[in-house]
Amino acid sequence: MRKGYGQFCPVAKAAEIFCERWNALLFRELGAGSKRFSELQRGVPLMSPSMLSRRLKELEQEGVIERHADAGRSATYHLTPAGEEFLPLVFALGTWGQRWTRRQLRDDEIDVGLLLWDMERTVRADAFAQQRAIVQLEFSDLPPGQRTWWFVNDGGAVQLCLQDPGFEVDLYLTVTVRDMIHIWRGDLTLRRALDEARLDAHGPRRLVRALGAWLNLGPLAGIPSARADHSTV
Repeated sequence: MRKGYGQFCPVAKAAEIFCERWNALLFRELGAGSKRFSELQRGVPLMSPSMLSRRLKELEQEGVIERHADAGRSATYHLTPAGEEFLPLVFALGTWGQRWTRRQLRDDEIDVGLLLWDMERTVRADAFAQQRAIVQLEFSDLPPGQRTWWFVNDGGAVQLCLQDPGFEVDLYLTVTVRDMIHIWRGDLTLRRALDEARLDAHGPRRLVRALGAWLNLGPLAGIPSARADHSTV
């Protein structure tokens, strides 16, 4: 049984659910559209499958998520109205984190898998105003087998590929993982990254101009740091 705070206070009762390790990130993932177990795993890659399964069962018992069985053994997970009421808290945590936590990243916080997963589900497939647009993203600081990724923007949907999908590339991007994370978080503006050659974008001018629209950075990216010791990245 999960240890609680032993208080009748509603703040304590809510914190027993929301503040349990990993739960806030699971609410983040469910709020961002993840529904399947494998999708949730991509958003919390350091969480073991057994722990994820246990947390999902606990949240279902608390009435904040529902499990919908599909054909066969697969299932999807969805926030209930009670669970959806946690989403403003998730956004508030993100806002506070942007304002008050350090912007410099430790090496153990550089997670290319989480970055790519967030990009795949966030970028705007229709930003380039053409039926199919292929974006090749090369991380210059990764080994060859992990360096190059392709985003296939086709028919309003985006697919991330580790193997060359076989289409002509429309836009080439080269950047380090750290700088791409800083761009994604809003620590480094796209304009500054391009001006300082920390991001190289090669392709037709109209596609380069549409890069910001394609990245589709969320509202948290626009929140500046309020720390007195803040230094630019």
